[in-house]
Amino acid sequence: MKPIRPRRSALYVPGSNLRAMAKAPTLGADVVIFDLEDAVAPSEKDAARARVIEAVGALRQAGTRAEIVVRANGLETPWIEADLAAIGRALPDALLLPKISRAGDLARVRAMIAADMALPLWAMIETPRAVLDPLEIAEAQDARLPLSVLVLGLNDLARETGTRQLLGRAPMLPWMMNALGAARVAGIEILDGVHNDIADTEGFAAECLQARQCGLDGKTVIHPAQIAGANAAFAPDAQELDWANRIAFVFDAGENADKGVVRVDGRMVERLHADMAKRLLARAEAIAARG
Repeated sequence: MKPIRPRRSALYVPGSNLRAMAKAPTLGADVVIFDLEDAVAPSEKDAARARVIEAVGALRQAGTRAEIVVRANGLETPWIEADLAAIGRALPDALLLPKISRAGDLARVRAMIAADMALPLWAMIETPRAVLDPLEIAEAQDARLPLSVLVLGLNDLARETGTRQLLGRAPMLPWMMNALGAARVAGIEILDGVHNDIADTEGFAAECLQARQCGLDGKTVIHPAQIAGANAAFAPDAQELDWANRIAFVFDAGENADKGVVRVDGRMVERLHADMAKRLLARAEAIAARG
């Protein structure tokens, strides 16, 4: 079982706000995304890039439990080359790339990053082309610059397709599940898109629950008030942990060693259920270690 790094909540922080970037890693989010793209006006791009690199350097020196990610500008923008050069030197925990539509986009990025730089890549799935074939993207791997996380960008997807973001997200679910399937085939993680209405706590909680039930690993958030809800939603609850503890090692018992299925409290438990329980317990341990 590969090591688990919790990514229950991923907080976007404008790269133009140095004070917010300094505070963000202390707010409890598993991931902090310093944003050079949507949150920064064109006239502020160069200044924001310098602030982000400064913030990443300070956090690397001080140490932080949060995973620090930088979102660059898009491949077709005039800022991407400077972004990649600066981010490659700063070495955050990962580089988030917006509007990745095909495997070739990742190849272009990798060719632009200096050969002596190595860091994980994250890819935004937010274009019609991307949701039609996310597997092509998810399987486009590279040892030096591996793709490790997909991030759903449902706002951009709604803009590009005209699809409405309704309560329950029924129009978006086929695309979300297609991307989830691609991530699982490739053995990488996937995060849900943002909930835009900060004041709508019930709607946010419903989206978190839906994403967890669908199998996603966490949720991107746009305000500190959303962090606790996402952390709670994507962590195993007491009932899940109790059941996992009861079945995780049931086949290790001598009398069950040669069985393919056993009965526990009236429920039939197969070895695959035990394996799932062990992964759940490992996730709970990783979250506890995260603090």
